[in-house]
Amino acid sequence: MEAARDPEFLPHDGPLREDVRRLGALVGQMLAEQGGQPFFERVEHVRTAAIHRRRSGAAVDALADTLTGLEAADAESLARAFATYFQAVNTAERVHRIRRRRDYQREGGAAQPESLAAVLARLKKDGVGREELASLLDRLDVEPVFTAHPTEAVRRSLLEKEQEIVRALVDEFDPTRTPQERRDDDARILMALSSGWQTAEASPVRPSVQDEFDHISFYIARPIYRVLPALYESLQQAIDETYGEGVTIPRLLRFATWVGGDMDGNPNVNADTVAATLSAQRALVLERYLEDVTALGRLLSQTDDRVTLDDTLARRLQTYRDDLPEAAARIRPRHADMPYRTFLAFVAARLEATLHETAQAYPDADAFIDDIALIERSLLDHDGRHAGAYAVGRLLWRARTFGFHLARLDVRQDARVHDEALGALLDDAEWAQRDTGARVEALRPYASGERAFAAGDGHEAAEMLRAVFATLADARQRYGTEATGLYIISMAETAADVLAVLALARRGGLVDDGRVPLDVAPLFETIDDLAGGAATLQALLDDPVYREHLKARGDRQWVMLGYSDSGKDGGTVASKWSLQRAQAELLDVAAKAGIRVAFFHGRGGSASRGGSRITPALMASPRGSVGGVLRVTEQGEVIHRKYGIRALAVRNLEQTLGAVMRASLRPRETETREAGWKDVMARLSDESRKAYRAFVDTEGFVDYFRGATPIDVIERMTLGSRPARRRSMKGVEDLRAIPWVFSWTQCRAVLTGWYGLGSALDAVAKECGEDDLVRMAHEWPFFSTMLDDVEMVLAKADIDIAEAFSRLAGPLHERFFPMIRAEFERTVAWVLKLKGASELLAGDPRLATSIRLRNPYVDPMSLLQVDLLRRWRATEGKDEALLNALVACVNGVSQGLQNTG
Repeated sequence: MEAARDPEFLPHDGPLREDVRRLGALVGQMLAEQGGQPFFERVEHVRTAAIHRRRSGAAVDALADTLTGLEAADAESLARAFATYFQAVNTAERVHRIRRRRDYQREGGAAQPESLAAVLARLKKDGVGREELASLLDRLDVEPVFTAHPTEAVRRSLLEKEQEIVRALVDEFDPTRTPQERRDDDARILMALSSGWQTAEASPVRPSVQDEFDHISFYIARPIYRVLPALYESLQQAIDETYGEGVTIPRLLRFATWVGGDMDGNPNVNADTVAATLSAQRALVLERYLEDVTALGRLLSQTDDRVTLDDTLARRLQTYRDDLPEAAARIRPRHADMPYRTFLAFVAARLEATLHETAQAYPDADAFIDDIALIERSLLDHDGRHAGAYAVGRLLWRARTFGFHLARLDVRQDARVHDEALGALLDDAEWAQRDTGARVEALRPYASGERAFAAGDGHEAAEMLRAVFATLADARQRYGTEATGLYIISMAETAADVLAVLALARRGGLVDDGRVPLDVAPLFETIDDLAGGAATLQALLDDPVYREHLKARGDRQWVMLGYSDSGKDGGTVASKWSLQRAQAELLDVAAKAGIRVAFFHGRGGSASRGGSRITPALMASPRGSVGGVLRVTEQGEVIHRKYGIRALAVRNLEQTLGAVMRASLRPRETETREAGWKDVMARLSDESRKAYRAFVDTEGFVDYFRGATPIDVIERMTLGSRPARRRSMKGVEDLRAIPWVFSWTQCRAVLTGWYGLGSALDAVAKECGEDDLVRMAHEWPFFSTMLDDVEMVLAKADIDIAEAFSRLAGPLHERFFPMIRAEFERTVAWVLKLKGASELLAGDPRLATSIRLRNPYVDPMSLLQVDLLRRWRATEGKDEALLNALVACVNGVSQGLQNTG
């Protein structure tokens, strides 16, 4: 990857260019060593041909010819080679983000955009005072929710090798490094690349729920755990510099996970995985605390003849000496005059007891926090601010955030499973078909506790759910109320779906002081469900049983919004508008009822599934929809990109906190023209959905989809513990949203992120002209953000390569692909017109450069995938060697395009 490979870097990205060159040279050296010089030369030949095709605008045929008929092993190696180049580019870009952040901090001029310092300066300029800021901080609650994701299952060993490469590149920031040290860095990188090449990207065995937990916990318990205090320190510094000292920061951030609790469509998740996950998370965070406490013990070596100890701490130290004789006996005599070290030895003993659930265990995380806070207070009161209080404060921030549970565990189940169980419990075979009013009336006495179920013992779904709720009840007793999160109902449509959970929870014994201590969140995930969401909420609030339940939960109703299935159901435009409208309508119902509604955003990594830059996304949301609270899913490659490197984890958490603060304190101003724009948007939504449904409802579409995309390969990949389909596939409704988006991304059409918009704009422009559309594109944040997302997807698409995939569908190609190409061209033309641009991403040169960097490596893998698919299908999917090569292509394209699912 020398300069000639892609000279289109931005002028101030010289260091990025150097890193790309350097890593490219080392990748080339590794490929020559591992595959031989002829193999490396073949890679170079294909790469050169790909660059020529892009620059000349030539058809794909010539490039495709160089990739046809390769032996399966050679094809797999070629795909892996290009994937390794992607990893190099991805790593170089991430390191460059760290470099740019350091440049801002070192230069000391204007704050980095979207940093906490920049956000606070803007808020102060907009009239936010200390009291208003402090009031927001008291209620601010940001909770990223990590979910398992069936398009990324990278082994932890490969993640660790990537981190080694990052460390070597970051070391190069030091201009005083010697030539020998640079050679040593190159050797470290080459070793990581070579050992990575000799390691399979994923296990051939489908991951278990435990494997998914291990993958997610890598990010929470490693990079995030380490950097979390730096986030609070950065915020405190920014507040002090902007508003002066004296503003106290409470806990603002916590984490949650679905791994081990997401039962929807996954028979591998049940009460056992809920219990195992909660136990594993507890053990993991306790082990991290033990490491920190041990390190603090070494640091706090103060002796009692040199320092004074706080009286409360001194008394507790004596209590521990009396109550923990075995731990006291293990303390070395030569450490007896070191009070902090001695006290921390007792803290470690209590953590060990907590870990093994023996006598002298901490009753809860608050007791542990109290011990650590005593140390901090004693240090601050006795000249220890610079003698260890800083390190103790860091542990306090971790303990306040992660408790003894690490992350809250959500549970999710399909409403239809609840209905199946209720049908058995009520001995009513027609239960699921009964109207909503009848079901609500029948459920009330069970939901309130006035009546208990008498039948249904032995029914599989009923007993499975009883075990789950019993496990949640036990978890509250063993791990505390913070260990469990929301109970989410998939495919929720009516108030009966929510009352069903209360009734089933009581049967499982999840009751505290006569109430069900559970926040139940209906998930509105289709266009129709979103449209009916306000009516469902109103029906719930009108129900006396549920109203009493909500009062006991602090009068806050959680609602989960499904970005994925709504996009699959109605197309991206109808999905985005339905989500926007649903939030506004739900807020209105809640305000009139005197309760709060909090939104849980089920976003994915791709724009098709709600993926978007956090600040514009929140600023474009309905006024009042944030209100200091952000709960959002984090999935797949997004987790890796955001949290895989410590410095970037801090940056992403800062951006998220800053965006929530801005959207809560100074949301976008009221726009008088917005009422008219909403009418236009409603028409766009209707027309877009009509065009999208006309496409996916065309006769033969399912067969076309299965022929024109690698969905059959994705279904065979060992990526996640959950099946790719809900049931036998008769329509798009039966396929899960992630494989749906992933398949269209792999074939480079990426139509899930744009299909229908061009037709909608054509139709609406004929009705009301283009002037309003142009104004909306430039002056309405919702519409402009949507266009930005669509533009990014269009830029990543390659309609000619998509056509090569489409031809795999045989005669169906002529029926469907002309529709795709025509809609693509319409949409591109409209985006350029509305933005007043001559090419896509003209206003985002950094993203444009990033895409251009990858195209010469994505394109060959895509065309190689076309040839391999044709040959593999000819064997009726029986050739395992071809399948392995296809999997390598899928993984490589996923890494190259990044936000794939």
